[in-house]
Amino acid sequence: MPRARRARGDEVGGGEPAGAGKYYMISVVAKAYGIHPQTLRLYEREGLLTPSRTEGNTRLFSEADLRQLEVILNLTRDLGVNLAGVEIILNLRRRIEQMQNEVGEFVGGVQEELRRANPDGWQERLQKALVRLPPAPLVKTPSGAGGV
Repeated sequence: MPRARRARGDEVGGGEPAGAGKYYMISVVAKAYGIHPQTLRLYEREGLLTPSRTEGNTRLFSEADLRQLEVILNLTRDLGVNLAGVEIILNLRRRIEQMQNEVGEFVGGVQEELRRANPDGWQERLQKALVRLPPAPLVKTPSGAGGV
């Protein structure tokens, strides 16, 4: 997904351009996180980071880019995940967030429907309508295997 370009003269590294947060140049980000600028370029080539660019093609990292970088560094440094694994994990996180948003919209729609149909007791009906299930065990034991 292409990111918007910023016009020359906008403040970088602590400035507040109109309608946006702070932006940081690659050298500032690399120094702050103790990584080489080439590593940041690699993450961009692999599609793990997508910094915006100035008209002069300078990379500008937003606060959201820095949060994404922290996740990447946590996965690679602390957990030993390779870049292919990082890509898979980031894609799964995006899909989970999307599904959580869809479920939230669905529940909101159900609440609105119940509110419209029964303005007085809709909250009680919602609690009855939404069944809470206990989490399923991750490992199933074969029946008759002497389980507890």
